[in-house]
Formats: sequence, C-alpha cells, structure tokens
Amino acid sequence: AFANDHTLVLPSIISDHAVFQRNAECKLWGWYPGDRTLKIVPSWSQSDTIKVRADKSCAWSVKVSTPEDKGPHRLLFYDEYDTLLNQVDDVLMGETWLCSGQSNMEYKMEFPILDAPALSLEVDVPDLRFFKVNKVPSNHPVERIGGEWVICSPETYKDFSAVAFFFGQCLFQKLDSPIGLIGSYWGGSSIEPWIDVETYKVNTKAFELSKKNQLIDWSPTANAVINNGMISPITNYRLAGVIWYQGEANVMRPNDYGVMLEAMVEGWRRQFEHDLPFYYVQIAPWSGYSAKNAALLREQQYLVSKSLKNGGMINISDLVNDIDDIHPGIKKQVGLRLANLALLQTYDQKEVSPLFPEMKTVELKGNKALVEIDVEGELVFPDKESVKFEVVDHQGKIYPAIGKLQRKKNIIEVSAKGVSQVCAVRYCFTNDAIPDVFGANGLPLLPFRTDKN
Repeated sequence: AFANDHTLVLPSIISDHAVFQRNAECKLWGWYPGDRTLKIVPSWSQSDTIKVRADKSCAWSVKVSTPEDKGPHRLLFYDEYDTLLNQVDDVLMGETWLCSGQSNMEYKMEFPILDAPALSLEVDVPDLRFFKVNKVPSNHPVERIGGEWVICSPETYKDFSAVAFFFGQCLFQKLDSPIGLIGSYWGGSSIEPWIDVETYKVNTKAFELSKKNQLIDWSPTANAVINNGMISPITNYRLAGVIWYQGEANVMRPNDYGVMLEAMVEGWRRQFEHDLPFYYVQIAPWSGYSAKNAALLREQQYLVSKSLKNGGMINISDLVNDIDDIHPGIKKQVGLRLANLALLQTYDQKEVSPLFPEMKTVELKGNKALVEIDVEGELVFPDKESVKFEVVDHQGKIYPAIGKLQRKKNIIEVSAKGVSQVCAVRYCFTNDAIPDVFGANGLPLLPFRTDKN
C-alpha cells in the first residue's frame, strides 16, 4: 500500500551503488499510483525526460538506453508536478553477472581460500560491487526482495561468494570496467527448485524427472520455489551473463541432470528475455559420493556443454586439496577459469587460453587403445605416464590401465596387464579421481569414458 498519493516504490536492486549493464537497453521498474504520471531523468541524458504511467496494479516499467561512460550516474524520479520523489545515486555502467548455485558458489571470502592468502587480496575496489539476494523461497513468483548494493571494500568483501569475487575481480582487471555481481545462491540446493514454473509446464520431460526428487532437506527442494523467491524478482535486471556452480545435491540421480540443466538454462533465458551467456563448473572430486554417481553427473554436465550455445563448462578436478572435503578451499582458480572462458567467448579476448583438453577419438587395436586428444599445444604428463586410465574388456570388466604419450604429441596409448582385447577406455571416471594429464595451458584433460554401460 502507498503511504500517500506521491509514494514511489523501487525494487531494492535499483538503488544507490548499482551497476547497470553498459551500452544496453535496461529496464527500470517499480510501483506508483496508476492515475499519476512518473517522470524519470537519467543524468547521462538529462534532456530526455522519460514519462510513464503505472497499470491497474500500480506497476510500471520502461526501458532506458545506458551509455558506455562508467559514471558515476544518477537517476531522478519526479511526479507530474516536478516534485522530486526519489533519487538513485552513484550508479555505474559496466558488466553485471548473476552468480548462482549451491554451497561451493556460496562459499564466502571469509572462509579459508588456500590459493589466495588474505594478505595478498586486493579488496578495496570501488568499481567492483555486490548485491546478495536474500534466501527467500516462495510457492509463487514474487516481485520484491530485500538486499542492497555494496561497494567492495575491506569491510564488505568477506560476506560474498569467493568464486564470484575472483571471477568479478578478473573481469574488472581485464576489461577495465565496473563489475556488478548479483549473488543468488543456496547451499545444499538441488537444481529442481531453481527451474521456473513455466519451464516445467512446457518441458514435460524435466517435469516428470523432477518427481523423483523426494528429498526433504534444510534447503528447499520443491519445484520452482527458489526460482520464485530468488530469480523471478530480478529478471527485469539486464545481465551480461550467468555463472553457475551446482550439482552436488543431484548426484543420487546423476543421469537426469543433463535434462534438468538444459531446462533451467532455457527457462532463465526466457525469464530474462535475453540469450544469456551461461558458464558453469563441473563438480569437484569427493570421496563421499556413492557408486560412480559423481562421474556420471560430470558426464551429464560435459554432454550439455557440447550442445549448449553461448555457454561453456570448466573442470576443476585438479583444484582439490582434500578429496574428503566436499568444499575445496581452492577457489581463486575456479573464479579465474570461469572468467577466462567468459573473456574469450563473451568478450572476444583472444589472448586467454581457457579451453580444456578433451578426448577426440579412440582407436582400439587389440591389447591397446590409441586415444586422440583435442588440445592446444602439447600434452603434459607430470610423471611421464598416467595412472588414471582404465580399460574395459569384452565382458565389461574394468581394469586399471597406464596411459603413455606417443611421439605424436596428442595421442595417448592405453593398455592394461592381462587384457588382450581392449573394448573401451576410461579416464578419471570415478567420484574422486585427480587428473594427471594436462594441456600446455595448465588445464586438465576432461574425464571421459568410451563405453556407455
């Protein structure tokens, strides 16, 4: 309800210190009495007064063109009698990214970061800003949320996602542009509550698979409830793209994950009305998963990456300090790998080398297999040969195997003692395998299997 006829209500994300997407059509929105005319004057275009009237629900929205100039800028809101109703100060133009997922995305800067000692951190960065979405599940899509934009400083940085922080810091340094990071994450969450209602209506396969999610947990597990409360309220906000780190909570149903991830990306792009770049993390090795569930889920994540347009996946299997800890303390490199992928694919910066070696072809030749790797430059074997391979015989039995680099620097010969007929090859296809084959850019060979049993 409005306190008086002149009350203007803005969403919390349109507030002081916000970062708007530069050179874009950005939406402003809010609530105002429907029988009045609202006037908006952006400081970057003071001669162009924007006039808008609210609808029957007192909601209004309007698109504005944002400049390249970073600012700071100001938004002034007047009533039809030119009375100032509200102003939003210290608005910067830059690149704004949504950072989402579960606990490894939520992992805060105040927690131990093993590859970035606190004393070495540059955290007084006025052009790097955070907006953390409050954890509020909802059975219905909501329009308003709490939260505020904060400027990165020694007092504020500790409460934000470490992966997102290092991602944003890298973009800031490489693009020389203000960076806005919107953190919407919830530890322990499965993917089902992140998918919106409309997607479940049109994607019947995802809806049927979601019925298997019988978990009752401390984080919400019902379909769409996190999307309703933590994504839906910000879908009017123009983004540069999304980074996503989630999957651990779905390992009990690993073979369903690809369908669910594709559905979520499709739904978010529809919600934001933008073909959002979408970059995500393949889950890390951990000894606590059952069977080969994590390996199977990683395989699903990989398969999605091969068909996903305007997006991609990073692997972090080598960035694990303790396979008994589901929350690796190595987080800076995770953010940097995501940033480098975005720098190449979204910002067309060719000097980065963010692509991972991956299996290209396999030739089975009796007691050995020749695996061709798609790699930039030469492969690197720290110990001259790899012990992370397995071979499968004609009966489906799996054997530990050795991989040796051939003279042609992207061919690996794989064999196992006692196996006269190799029928398939696997690499790091277990829950907790740490890779031992790398590209010249220092990135690990992606896990794979050539059998699909």
